[in-house]
Amino acid sequence: MSFFAYRDGEMHAEGVALSALAAQVGTPFYCYSAGALRAAWHDFADNLDGMNAEVCYAMKANSSLAVIRLFGEMGAGADIVSEGEMRRALAAGIPAKRIVYSGVGKKASELGAALKAGVGQINVESAAELETLNAVAGQLGVKAAITIRVNPDVDAKTHAKITTGRKENKFGIDIDLAREAFALAGRLPHLQVVGVAMHIGSQLTSLDPYRDAIVRVRELIVQLRADGHRIDRFDIGGGLGIVYADETPPSIADFLAVVRRETDGLGCALTFEPGRRLVGEAGVLVSEVILVKPGVSKTFVIVDAAMNDLIRPTLYEAWHEIQPVRQRPGAATFRCDIVGPICESGDFLAQDRDLPPLSAGDLVVVRSAGAYGAVMASSYNSRPLAPEVMVDGTRFAVTRPRPSIEEMLSAERFPPWLEPVKT
Repeated sequence: MSFFAYRDGEMHAEGVALSALAAQVGTPFYCYSAGALRAAWHDFADNLDGMNAEVCYAMKANSSLAVIRLFGEMGAGADIVSEGEMRRALAAGIPAKRIVYSGVGKKASELGAALKAGVGQINVESAAELETLNAVAGQLGVKAAITIRVNPDVDAKTHAKITTGRKENKFGIDIDLAREAFALAGRLPHLQVVGVAMHIGSQLTSLDPYRDAIVRVRELIVQLRADGHRIDRFDIGGGLGIVYADETPPSIADFLAVVRRETDGLGCALTFEPGRRLVGEAGVLVSEVILVKPGVSKTFVIVDAAMNDLIRPTLYEAWHEIQPVRQRPGAATFRCDIVGPICESGDFLAQDRDLPPLSAGDLVVVRSAGAYGAVMASSYNSRPLAPEVMVDGTRFAVTRPRPSIEEMLSAERFPPWLEPVKT
């Protein structure tokens, strides 16, 4: 079921017309469907029957408090990568014991904050971090429950910038060095090793890399137990892909069937950390056409959303489907680049697209923008962040308003020697 669909020729988010939202909140804006978020959650959680498993939403994909709260009310934990994300998860109502703290570069202060908050698990990614965490835990008089994230050296066959499980990636401890790391952790008095973690990448559309990685880590778990370590948890991570163009990502049922088969008899509690899969297709970016600029070799449709609002096309060469908010069946198409007003040649949302005729004032919708959209936005060119809206049936609410220029300026300060002279 699509929660973003045309009704009477106009694109709706569930029961609300996107043009009505645009009239109220202005453009550009992000819109999330609560129904789509719930459906994605149930697609994952309802297939866990019979598994000793928990789902911790990877909130780096979309850290909207409203989104986190919605998942938390359905039983989700949170996978975080910073103290800021931890504070967001707690503010959204996620219990600390259901928070997993991942990340390759945690400061001692961040580790201390996590321990004081009582997070349920810290995924350690280096020997140096083991030493730091042990020292911090000792100062606080606690014992830190940890898993060690290993790098299984498996090619996820995804974009180079979002693969995380190869030897050349910065994440985790090389699987060939893992036994040494576990031995070190076992000697440190303020650490309690509870399991092994992995994460091999994002936007995966094949199950083969998962299968290969799980097999490699399972072999490691057997070795670690033989070394005398108690390994009760296997954090499998996330990374399942979604549909942007013509991808055919695996179903949750097929993914979990592989996990069940490859972990059968292992006796570990499993942790899953989906992010994009839960939110990606549940969000869109709505923008207004400023003008259409014909050229000798290209026609540019200049819209009021830009790379600062959605950086994925520029950063990852990502493809997002773009449609007019008002449907134009049978209209002849023209080839164009959809670009923003930012002073960069890399400021585009799409290139060489065939779209129905567009003119100033028309609205367009950028699909599958719920993950790594608003959360990666910036105020480059002093452009205010786009607001975020959540729709639930026929009701909606602005969950993050657009800041005014005055609010943006008020966050800054002059140094004393540059204070304006009062007259």
